[in-house]
Amino acid sequence: MFKLIKKGQTSMEFLVLMTVILAAFLSIGNYFKRGLQGRWKTAVDELGEQYDPRTGNTMVVHRIVSNTDTQIISLNTSEGWWTSRRDMTNVVETKSGYVSSGAY
Repeated sequence: MFKLIKKGQTSMEFLVLMTVILAAFLSIGNYFKRGLQGRWKTAVDELGEQYDPRTGNTMVVHRIVSNTDTQIISLNTSEGWWTSRRDMTNVVETKSGYVSSGAY
């Protein structure tokens, strides 16, 4: 009678199963890629406006702090007395503004 070959049948079932799984992965790959690109776009859009080297909007703050301490001492010389004087000055200068430049 006919003898059934189980070894070949098992190999063929395995090959068909792997083909079905590979086809499923290839068919959903495009959808997976689109979903990933959508998430990347959303994440980048949440960062804010992109840098454009042709335009610029900048807030400028310029601050200068100056402290001066001047001291003059009295001296008794053969020509007479020289007097002493001490001056202390503290100056803070602040400038702020908004600078816009660009081609648009």
